[in-house]
Amino acid sequence: MGLVRQRVFSHYFGLSDAADVFSAAFRIPNFLQNMFGEGVLSASFIPVYAALLARDDEEESGRVAGAIGAVLALVTSALVLLGVLATPWLIDAITPGFGGAKRELAVRVVRILFPGAGLLVLSAWCLGILNSHRRFLLSYTAPVVWNVAMIATLVIFGNRMGQFPLAETLAWGSVAGSALQFGVQVPPVVRLARRLRPSLDLRSENVRAVIRNFVPVFVSRGVVQISAYVDALLASLLPAGAVAGLTSAQLLYTFPVSLFGMSVSAAELPAMSSALGGEREVAEHLRRRLNQGLRRIAFFIIPTSVGFLALGDVIAAALLETGRFTHGDSLYIWGILAGSTVGLLATTLGRLYSSTYYALRDTRTPLRYAIVRVALTTGLGYAMALPLPPAIGLDPRWGVAGLTISAGLAGWLEFILLRRTLNRRIGTTGLPLGFTARLWASAAAAAAAGWGVKLAIGHRNPVLAAALILTPYGLVYFGASLLAGVEEAAALAARVPGAAAALARVPGLRRAGRTAGSTPGSPRPGPGS
Repeated sequence: MGLVRQRVFSHYFGLSDAADVFSAAFRIPNFLQNMFGEGVLSASFIPVYAALLARDDEEESGRVAGAIGAVLALVTSALVLLGVLATPWLIDAITPGFGGAKRELAVRVVRILFPGAGLLVLSAWCLGILNSHRRFLLSYTAPVVWNVAMIATLVIFGNRMGQFPLAETLAWGSVAGSALQFGVQVPPVVRLARRLRPSLDLRSENVRAVIRNFVPVFVSRGVVQISAYVDALLASLLPAGAVAGLTSAQLLYTFPVSLFGMSVSAAELPAMSSALGGEREVAEHLRRRLNQGLRRIAFFIIPTSVGFLALGDVIAAALLETGRFTHGDSLYIWGILAGSTVGLLATTLGRLYSSTYYALRDTRTPLRYAIVRVALTTGLGYAMALPLPPAIGLDPRWGVAGLTISAGLAGWLEFILLRRTLNRRIGTTGLPLGFTARLWASAAAAAAAGWGVKLAIGHRNPVLAAALILTPYGLVYFGASLLAGVEEAAALAARVPGAAAALARVPGLRRAGRTAGSTPGSPRPGPGS
């Protein structure tokens, strides 16, 4: 739905000044959501709350949930008020390249958006409770209503007003969607947390443990957000369209991160946090779940990276090329997207490693490595976005691709540090070399097939072209990985009625079919998956 929203947004705004303003303004109140929202609460709240549920301590779990919800509501309300009052200074600090009418519009849009960001923070509190009870569907489909509210606003008012007034109206639509997203989650939260009592009582040791865990994760998210705002600041210094182009590319880039990285990490965190037993038993449990999760993520992320690199123009055109968004804009997005593939695998695998640390109640190690990553991203980002393109004869607008490349290189460093330290604590983890080689080879074969179709069909409607090109791309990847004996491919095939019997008749696939979904010596994924 986020992709649908961005497509509709691109239809009415393209890469115009109004698109630049809304894209940049949207980031500022989102700082509040990202700092206090899902990632921070999941890392600090879920491990404590899920452990209490595993011990059937309903009274204490309700006390913890109520206290954290009350503290969060109080702090968020104060920050929303402060943000609304400080908006002009925030605009000058974050987007110094904006002036005149663009700056004034950004101030108005940010002030409208701030209360909605506060509601999304409370929605993240609901998500933490629902996920701890292994209720994933509602918490991750609730944002659909937020996207629908914004889409409806654009469709209703898109042709009735100019772009600057439309940007303000869209901000109000976002606030309405935020209220709906929070509201639909409250009833099931009340039903599941039957002992929930909102209170500012912080005497409970478990409440204090959540707050202690919260601080390092909060700082970690803070430095990550600083990196995002440095990117926005640098993009605002580039030619018009750079900020909107970066936002569109980041949406496409974060789509697989959300689908295959965050989804596995979110499902594994409460399962890992519920592990009971001695140190050795817990380490074995975490190691098995981590290795299983890494394989599932890599199976989808590797072909996604190759697809973005080889066929990014096809993807961008199908999803965004409409109205004011031209084919030239699609090629621009492809260049930015190609840069993001440098670190796509490291970023998604790193999320699962961070979740494993959080399950161990260690929030400080990911913080240290996040600071290293942000420092490297900032230095590389400046060098690759501003002085490098003119020095090598490129149009300055391509500096935004340097931002995504630098972030990818820093992401690999963070991933290596996370894996090395965790391996010392729980034993060897990671992806087998042979497994990843088979995935990369399968993705390369799929890319060759996709390029062949692309050259054969010539210029077509973007959506039709994507269907004709990406369908064989996906089928070839799936078939090649299946023939290569990748267990995850066999597990997917086995879900198709009658496929299990067909697989059993193919000699090279028999072992893959028997071991699908697990690594040697590991149990099959449990309900938390």
